[in-house]
Amino acid sequence: MLLIIFVMVIVVVAWVYIFMGQSKFGKAPSGERLERIKASHNYRDGKFQNQSLTPDLTEGANYFSILKDFFFNKDKRGKPSITLPSKKTDLHALTPDKNVLVWFGHSSYFMQVDGKKILVDPVFSGNASPLKFTTKSFNGADVYTTDDIPIIDYLFISHDHWDHLDHDTVIKLKPKTRKIITGLGTAAHLEHWGFDKNIIEEKDWNEEVKLDEGFVVNTTPARHFSGRGFKRQQALWLSFALQTPSMNIYIGGDSGYDAHFSDIGKQFGPFDLAILECGQYNKSWKNIHMMPEELVQAGEDLKAKKIMPVHWSKFTLALHSWDEPITRVVAEAKKRNFPIVHPMIGEEVNLKDTAESNSWWEDIK
Repeated sequence: MLLIIFVMVIVVVAWVYIFMGQSKFGKAPSGERLERIKASHNYRDGKFQNQSLTPDLTEGANYFSILKDFFFNKDKRGKPSITLPSKKTDLHALTPDKNVLVWFGHSSYFMQVDGKKILVDPVFSGNASPLKFTTKSFNGADVYTTDDIPIIDYLFISHDHWDHLDHDTVIKLKPKTRKIITGLGTAAHLEHWGFDKNIIEEKDWNEEVKLDEGFVVNTTPARHFSGRGFKRQQALWLSFALQTPSMNIYIGGDSGYDAHFSDIGKQFGPFDLAILECGQYNKSWKNIHMMPEELVQAGEDLKAKKIMPVHWSKFTLALHSWDEPITRVVAEAKKRNFPIVHPMIGEEVNLKDTAESNSWWEDIK
């Protein structure tokens, strides 16, 4: 009996070792890259740290109760009952003078601003997990593929979680990508996947990158974590303050609410638009994902003229229903009279217009 158990353990360990060795898991930083990481003020005790103390779970929460809810209270995690409505914008046919944003669901979106084409955290593979049969996208959320994406001037990767850095997607986008801006450590994955290191701007918090004439991005903090495997926080998580010749845009990665929003607003605001993560939250882990009402406060802190909530309507990664994030944040924005834009997946949004959107999710039960 002991021999059988021993053999089973060996088999499981071997399977995990082989599985985790797949290319899609990326690669840990090493050599000169690791030395640069170790020199960062944000790297201590063998990992990157948030600016404020950030426990994984809030006081009183525990993993047992969370897992119990995940597996036995599935009614809390309702998915759309029908195929999500969407529109299809021909991104290849956009004229250079258009300033538009097209959202692909969750945290993936395309922008064309002052003639430059920008892509953020693209995930087009249909799931957000190393296991293809888990964390699948909602029906109707995958109307775009990498074939629909034109040549990209700037690809922003906020951090290396599976729902923000998708191996299959970026591999297909490799021939179309001119420059990548990401955090310290993430370039180890990208180079492992064959990207030319000369097109990658790998930055710490509070660094400036001059992209092209009139285009400057400052890498700014977020309150979150990173990791594609067992070892966490070996690559840095970012947000971005992007200044173009005619606009100032905040590209927010995953983040809990904290003082960094106010600091960024004072230093780089006001913003014409703040794109903020809304969804996959829970009071048990509100340190790393904002509650919807906090999103509006973050927009005020950033001195944003309008906000756009993302990180919802594609994957189930938390215990709330699929449309709760947008319902709550819209209610809070209305209460505070704060402009908010919430397009349908694939819908063309004019970046220079005032915030006007239809509440398209209200017809889906």
